[in-house]
Amino acid sequence: MQTVLSATFEVLRHNGLTTVFGNPGSNELPFIGNLPSDFSYVLGLNEGVVVGIADGFALASNGPALVNLHSAAGTGNAMGALTNAWYAHSPLVVTAGQQVRAHMGGEAMLSNVHATTLPQPLVKVAMEPSAPADVPRSMAQAIHTAMAYPRGPVYVSVPYDDWEQDLGADAPPVTDRRVRQGGCPSPADLDRIAELLRSSERPALIVGGDVDATQANDLAVRLADAASMSVWIAPSPYRCPFPTRHPRFQGVLPASMLGVATALADHDLILVVGAPVFRYHQYEPGPILPDGASLIHLTSDPGEAARAWAGEAYITDIPATLAGLVERLPEAPAGEIPPRLRGARQESADSWPVPPGRVFDTLNQVAPESAIYVTESTSTTGVFWETIDISGQGSFYFPAAGGLGFGMPAALGVQLARPERKVVALIGDGSANFNIPALWTAARYRIPVTYLILQNDTYGALRPFAESMGIQNPPGLDISGIDFCAIASGYGVPAERVESGSQLTDVLKRAMDSAGPRLIVIPTSIT
Repeated sequence: MQTVLSATFEVLRHNGLTTVFGNPGSNELPFIGNLPSDFSYVLGLNEGVVVGIADGFALASNGPALVNLHSAAGTGNAMGALTNAWYAHSPLVVTAGQQVRAHMGGEAMLSNVHATTLPQPLVKVAMEPSAPADVPRSMAQAIHTAMAYPRGPVYVSVPYDDWEQDLGADAPPVTDRRVRQGGCPSPADLDRIAELLRSSERPALIVGGDVDATQANDLAVRLADAASMSVWIAPSPYRCPFPTRHPRFQGVLPASMLGVATALADHDLILVVGAPVFRYHQYEPGPILPDGASLIHLTSDPGEAARAWAGEAYITDIPATLAGLVERLPEAPAGEIPPRLRGARQESADSWPVPPGRVFDTLNQVAPESAIYVTESTSTTGVFWETIDISGQGSFYFPAAGGLGFGMPAALGVQLARPERKVVALIGDGSANFNIPALWTAARYRIPVTYLILQNDTYGALRPFAESMGIQNPPGLDISGIDFCAIASGYGVPAERVESGSQLTDVLKRAMDSAGPRLIVIPTSIT
């Protein structure tokens, strides 16, 4: 007779969830201590690292990732990382151990009190099966819910004595269930949108992370060419949904009302695909849209459609909708796309500390064209987008909620999901400290991520905010004196510090060829 545990393993195996990302506690031992031989366990030294690795893995693999946390305390420690996963639409199946059922009412030590409330609102659904026999079905529900658009984390709390219980002969056959999705605007709606694009004098295309997540970047390029559209990436991007070398690419929209309206001032039709309308950051009041412009919003997220600031929205399958529009427009012009033109930089090769733009220019020269960038250097994002060349699908990841601690572990998950590509993690020295224990996991599993710590000895992103708010000399921005090479060495990761601007190219070339993890510290100027 099957047990709850063996039936759950069948559900997980059928859905490709044979890697467990976790940090163990006593409530979890009956689950992780009996993993089948075809399952593997990836250990992170704290829950923020664990969820960060799983988040990167899910984003890069385009599939669900299984997380195992320790009761309420482990869940609480993971909440910051769950914020990024929620806004990135990352399909995480988060499990947590619960006390045995007989102890839960008395709130015995390590009870997960109000388990289904604790992770809200950062999960789509939080469940605690009402009986042991319902655990396999609940796990199947969690997987299908996480993968249903809009994708996102799901939480399941399981009392640890459930795993050993036998399932009856009449247990529901949940293992082979599949859930398929579809949905597209009607042919008449597609005809109407295509006609608006044809009749527009100056259409603009704004693309967001869900274009990259649904493997629709090439369709976005074809649509932009067919409709002669200028292209921006939506504010605060966490993925790169359009090649930065394409001549139609204008950059990243500012994350403010006034900034967006100003950037789009010359356009009469704005098509937003796979992004909110709009996700602002700094408060700069202004018009939502330029005078006389109309907006159409294509999204897989009903919540994004409902809370949008302007325009008419279609809740839809993004690739199918883009393909339907491309079919209704003329063929894209043939010919090779020239490289994106940039002004010559004035920095000398000996400039010290190294200007961040020179770091990115050097990466354009020495990194493989297929490189994946995981970034969390928040003070250099503007220079990054002005400089870096990104052309391939799934080549860029950034914390979607802006919560620090994503980059160090997420780079490991991305590398595990895409072992055939080189992952380069660009991490600020402020960000690095939030989840630097990820280096232990990198060393233990020999995950060949190249970490570049851009060290400017300050929380650099806060300085322009302080200036815009009229705050003089705020405390707590100085973080000088951290020896990242010594820290990395202590965790088992080889590390090197660039000692002059002229060393940069050679050091980065060697790092690209490393067979294991490597950390490079680059003293950089403040942008």
